[in-house]
Amino acid sequence: MLRKLRAKFVAIAVAIVGLVLIFVLGSSLYTSYSSQMAMTDQALARAIERGFDNGPRMGRQANDTMMLVISVDVTSTGVMLRANDIPTLIDPGELEGIVSYALQSEETDGYDRDVSLAWRKAELESGNGWRVAVADTSLRDETLRQQAANSATIFLGAMVPVALLAFFLSSIALRPVANAWEQQRRFIADASHELKTPLSVILANTQILMEDKDVPVDSRRWIASTSDEATHMKELINELLELARTEKTATGASSAELSIEDLDLSAICDAAALGFDALAYERGCTIEEQIAADVHVRGDKVLIERAVRSLIDNATKYADEGTAVKVALSEDGGHAVYAVSNRGGEIAPEDIPHIFDRFYRTDKARAREESGGFGLGLAIVKSIVDAHNGTIGCTSENGVTTFTITL
Repeated sequence: MLRKLRAKFVAIAVAIVGLVLIFVLGSSLYTSYSSQMAMTDQALARAIERGFDNGPRMGRQANDTMMLVISVDVTSTGVMLRANDIPTLIDPGELEGIVSYALQSEETDGYDRDVSLAWRKAELESGNGWRVAVADTSLRDETLRQQAANSATIFLGAMVPVALLAFFLSSIALRPVANAWEQQRRFIADASHELKTPLSVILANTQILMEDKDVPVDSRRWIASTSDEATHMKELINELLELARTEKTATGASSAELSIEDLDLSAICDAAALGFDALAYERGCTIEEQIAADVHVRGDKVLIERAVRSLIDNATKYADEGTAVKVALSEDGGHAVYAVSNRGGEIAPEDIPHIFDRFYRTDKARAREESGGFGLGLAIVKSIVDAHNGTIGCTSENGVTTFTITL
């Protein structure tokens, strides 16, 4: 949980800073683009308006633009009447092509990105041709490309230190959460240990009383009830201790408690499915296996076996009578995917996000004796999966519920 919280903290911090940078750099780039486009538009408009009396100038006056524009007057039949004499590096072929295109176009202005030339045309006052103004935008385009490249470099260069800083700050920000989580886990473990001794005494005393012939028969049912409840409580305490242990390793408080080794997950799943055959038969269902051979993972054998068995136990418990529980194992892109499906009552969509919470029960109307367990089984499985840096999910639709572990 703490790893996920830390990842979310870093992601949110990086996203916020990234959005701010994108807005600032994007606004700057858009402003430059708008300014350059306005400059081009102004240069073309003045070239059309002034014609050859006061030909286009190179920005020597306050309101002039620093852009070279060529004006050409052409008759409706395509004969050039005159052109201003401005030195330019525009290729004559490209210039002829853009003028020809402008004359044929139904638009009054345009832009050819391939040759970096913008154009505008207007009908001559005589009505016998067109004046075409062509602007060289290569410098403008190069300036915008360079600014875009610089903005991208700034963005990427800034995001790396931001991510590192967010990662560092996340450990400080989440330290109180980690401490509270550890205190809660330690309380559960300590309280469970303290309760085991009196429970052992109660169970021993009830066993003695059950064997005492002086105890009336009518009173034995109360002793048996006390013994049953004490047994249930002992099972609950054992599950709480197991949950505290797996959550401790999942939060990284003591990863050394995990005995990591290479595991033949195929053999573990096959043995677990075989072990539940008889229990499944008693519960009125069967087990179908689709287990790929030679699928290996690295993990704690005891914990992985418990997770595998818990899902099969849970599936057979809730499977409809006469149906099959499907146990599947496959390999997908370097990951082991273990899935257990059963046909039975669907889990409501609003329950899915809470299915792995401690003490959460979807069958709220059932008594514990009817459904069994304390609502800790799936929470323990999730803690085991988290401790192995895996994922677990649940889907329930069309009467089929599937739990999937990916390691």
